[in-house]
Amino acid sequence: MTWIIWLGVALGTIAAAITGLSVYGAARWADSTRRLLLRLESTRLPATTSRYDAHELEGLPAPVKRYFRAVLKDSQAVISAATVEHIGTFNLKLPGEQWIPFTSKQRVVTRRSGFVWNARIAMFPGIAVYVHDAYVGGEGILNPAILGLFSLAGQIEPRVLAQGEFVRFFAEAAWYPTALLPRQRVVWESVDDRSAKATLVDGALSVTMLVRFNEADLIESVRVEARAAVVGKDIVMTPWEARMSNYQVRDGILVPLTGEASWLRVDGRKPYWRGTITSLTYEFSNS
Repeated sequence: MTWIIWLGVALGTIAAAITGLSVYGAARWADSTRRLLLRLESTRLPATTSRYDAHELEGLPAPVKRYFRAVLKDSQAVISAATVEHIGTFNLKLPGEQWIPFTSKQRVVTRRSGFVWNARIAMFPGIAVYVHDAYVGGEGILNPAILGLFSLAGQIEPRVLAQGEFVRFFAEAAWYPTALLPRQRVVWESVDDRSAKATLVDGALSVTMLVRFNEADLIESVRVEARAAVVGKDIVMTPWEARMSNYQVRDGILVPLTGEASWLRVDGRKPYWRGTITSLTYEFSNS
């Protein structure tokens, strides 16, 4: 029976070590998150306007006009920042299926465009992967780390990473829709009665996405033709799409609370992120 005792001691020692690393890693991660959020706040620029004016819609494509009329009220205060909390699942095994739960908190500022997504993915009992996904001051950041200590980040060329994170900021603007207004530097181009192209520029980066609207005149999906996807050890520029649903009113603004992100590969549409907003709070411009 001695071996059973030693096995119990060994397992207890391993469990204690993992617990200690988890506590230490969580504290380290919280500190790095705080510093990243401070960087984001330091990039904020003064607002150019404080209120949405319906006259701003003149000249826009018809489905875009209908969208803004559906989600905003005239004289709506312009959103300067937002804090978003999610729950959802993340697929670790593309092109297969291995969905695991995550929770996250995200901070967004609309001028200068930026966000910090801080997520916790439950890999195994007692072991979590923490993730920073961010766009700060024109820089893209992607850092997954086991227990918040051991980084799993691959090598992605900085400009490619920044472009991909800027895509995310723009694609999620349905959560903070005043950021899609022309006075917020968005250029809209007509496609047909249910879709339009939107372009946003930040420094040397530019993103154009195809926006599709549903029968209720709300954004149903956004698509870009090339975003950096990690395929094995390679980075492959791949069409990408986000779908949005479950629209509800928050602070007088109609926004989607459920979303799904997918890679559009040659072998079909491959979802990898599904999430639901559990909390959404805004800060509004006072200028």
